[in-house]
Amino acid sequence: MPPRLMIVIPCYNEEEVLPITSRLFREELESLIEKEKVSPDSRILFVNDGSTDSTWNIICGLAEECPLFEGISQSRNRGHQSTLLAGLMEARDKCDFTISIDCDGQDDIAAMDRMVDEYLAGAEIVYGVRSARKTDTFFKRFTAQSFYRLLKGMGAEVVYNHADYRLVSSKVLHEFADFREVNIFLRGMFPLVGFKSTCVYYERSERLAGKSHYPLSKMLGLAIDGITSLSIKPIRFITGIGIFVALLSFIGVIWSVVQYFLHHTIIGWSSTVSIICFIGGIQLISLGVIGEYIGKMYMETKSRPRYIISERTYEADGDSH
Repeated sequence: MPPRLMIVIPCYNEEEVLPITSRLFREELESLIEKEKVSPDSRILFVNDGSTDSTWNIICGLAEECPLFEGISQSRNRGHQSTLLAGLMEARDKCDFTISIDCDGQDDIAAMDRMVDEYLAGAEIVYGVRSARKTDTFFKRFTAQSFYRLLKGMGAEVVYNHADYRLVSSKVLHEFADFREVNIFLRGMFPLVGFKSTCVYYERSERLAGKSHYPLSKMLGLAIDGITSLSIKPIRFITGIGIFVALLSFIGVIWSVVQYFLHHTIIGWSSTVSIICFIGGIQLISLGVIGEYIGKMYMETKSRPRYIISERTYEADGDSH
């Protein structure tokens, strides 16, 4: 019997693109079923992230029209990562493996074929990785590549040019469920689980309709979440700066004392102000980074649900995790 697949698709205000891409997702799943690579019981699970447009109504309509479609909805907007996690946790007991993909149609849907082949060959995680960024503007390409380099440089274990297009087996998802942190950065968390993994490379296309929900501000926020959720390297970096500045200050003190006894001292307003500004700037930056970690700890200690499912297109038990 072929394994059962759940394609998990987070959606936020996708009323323009959803009618287009839903057809493409269905055609790909039907093709996989026809080739007997996956079970006829396989499904497409849309996860609504508290959309303010007609996205949820469209999902409900799709579920009524075709048994391949299912849908769940968060009680409010909680962000892409929380929404994707909700879909994966919902799917883990209902399938043998999942494939997560964004709703906009930019990721090559046909790459699922190769992902499934890798799974059937023994891989538990298959990362969808962009082979090139030809469709990106220079600014988008530069910021995206800087994003991955920054994450890697700060100690976050990520796959370069991989977002959230990935195949994950139910075995991995059951182990992943033990990762209970509230601050979620999935593309850095899955490599921590281990298991046999590989990559499938594909070219990313232009968005089929609608507009991107990931501007530069959200990309920066995601980078900060990824770094502070997965690495303490920034804290160590601050410690290193502190030691370096302390050494410079110690040398400066010795120099000033020597100059005093040699009667070479003069009143220097500019140098004094420069030193104060330099030290003050480092202190403020350091407090900001430390504060980011304290904020993360504060959120973790509350142990609030990472997602709350308010509606489903089918009957199920359990509402939040």
